[in-house]
Amino acid sequence: MQLYNTLSAKEREALIEEAGKDRLTISFYRYAHIGNPQIFRNYIFLAWDALEVLGRIYVAHEGINAQLSVPAENFEAFKAHLDSISFLENVRLNIAIEQDNKSFLKLKIKVRDKIVADGLNDDTFDVTDKGIHVGAEQFNELVEDPDTLLVDMRNHYESEIGHFKNAITPDVDTFRDSLDIIEKQLSGFKEDKKLVMYCTGGIRCEKASAYYKHKGFKQVYQLEGGIIDYTRQVKAKGLENKFMGKNFVFDQRRSERISDDIISNCHQCGEPCDTHVNCANEACHLLFIQCESCAAKMDYCCSEACKEIHALPEEVQKELRKGKTVSNKIFKKGRSEVLVYKKNPEQAVGTDFTSH
Repeated sequence: MQLYNTLSAKEREALIEEAGKDRLTISFYRYAHIGNPQIFRNYIFLAWDALEVLGRIYVAHEGINAQLSVPAENFEAFKAHLDSISFLENVRLNIAIEQDNKSFLKLKIKVRDKIVADGLNDDTFDVTDKGIHVGAEQFNELVEDPDTLLVDMRNHYESEIGHFKNAITPDVDTFRDSLDIIEKQLSGFKEDKKLVMYCTGGIRCEKASAYYKHKGFKQVYQLEGGIIDYTRQVKAKGLENKFMGKNFVFDQRRSERISDDIISNCHQCGEPCDTHVNCANEACHLLFIQCESCAAKMDYCCSEACKEIHALPEEVQKELRKGKTVSNKIFKKGRSEVLVYKKNPEQAVGTDFTSH
């Protein structure tokens, strides 16, 4: 019984090109009580592998978080399988605005302690006791209300290239960092302000909304379906788009353009740019923003030191990396002294919570 990948990313890429079939990039999540995550993980791996699903999926006692790619011709069969699972029936599927047949090249389903790491150890906190879900139209109304505090629940490298107008964008590396910071900074507004949150697809906001209700906030809202579904609703209903720039996504595409605004700068020269890349030095892989000019000048590297290593023969580079444990750094946080034009924490948009 095959319960793991047998093909490399390069082999899978070649098969996708040879097949010539369109694929759909999809994300979804559902908080639920799963008794045995390992058995559930194996069950869906067998079913999804047969449907040629690729992606990154986390399963835990608290639910499932999935970002994946499925052949368009298998979508209905995939949806039917989801509907056959009681807690996934009619689950919201966020279909990517911009499609890429190679957004994922392996099927990885992992069992985790939690589907969203939050650093919390509180048995009295119920993640299913969530805030009020709102669609794009009501969201637009809420953000114009002077009694609303609009908070971006994503990380600094996500909000740097795109965010909603007038949003608080904490300069944090992880979701777990943001929970306590926001609660502390906004504690004086628990009774009289509307706390409205958003993230990429809704999963972080849903947990955050339950957490802030648990902490005593009286009016807690979240953007249902996140930025992905907001964009879809805005286009379908002809609503005003209040999102500026790009929406960062966690697959090979790295982002989807939502508006023509470029609100960030190349981390190497300071020119307007919102293109994320990974340092071409395999031992570094730092995620940062790089314009075409700097990419050509720096050979797609983040520093002169990495450029020198990248210019070495591949065998020499492998020798330099030998014996060193390097985890998956595809989305390694873009913080480095070599990035001259990376914003410092005190320069981050909306960091001064007291002004809200």
